[in-house]
Amino acid sequence: MGATGELRFDCGRPCLDLVATRTGSPPLDRLDGLPRLREWVEGAALLPRGAAQDVGQDWLPAFTALRATVENLLAAQLRGDPPAAADLDALNAAARAAPVAPTAVRQDDGTLARSLASPPTCEALLAVIARDAVDLLTDPAARARLRACEGENCTLVYLDTSRGRRRRWCSSEVCGNRERVARHRRRASPQPARS
Repeated sequence: MGATGELRFDCGRPCLDLVATRTGSPPLDRLDGLPRLREWVEGAALLPRGAAQDVGQDWLPAFTALRATVENLLAAQLRGDPPAAADLDALNAAARAAPVAPTAVRQDDGTLARSLASPPTCEALLAVIARDAVDLLTDPAARARLRACEGENCTLVYLDTSRGRRRRWCSSEVCGNRERVARHRRRASPQPARS
């Protein structure tokens, strides 16, 4: 694990995975430079495997701005508040850009693989994420599955796809395990004598 922590791709949607690049209190920003943004774009599968990722200097501020917009919209949704007009305008503007255009190409063995019609632009990749957020926030069934992690000091939002919709943590292995260890320590520690 690097100094800024691991990138997470288990929140259930690309827009939620982008929001997961800044978490905790105080917030830890995992998109701390262009190499990390390249790593995130690849990990989020926004591009076909092996596609060129010519990430420009202006990409990082654009991605972090969209992240802040989606964070604000999610926070309003989870509180039951109406979304701020400025956040809706920013999301819709990003969603209107032409997204990455995938194409099917024949490989040497005759099977089809996904490729890109042209090199991806920052705006095209942001459009993919913004459209994912629009789909999530306008789908009543998906919105109902949005959850904030109950882990101590965790600010991740995830899509609860568990059977009974009883998932409490962003990850059973991360926050769930921390909670179980803390619970065990509380039970195992000697209780102060009552007067």
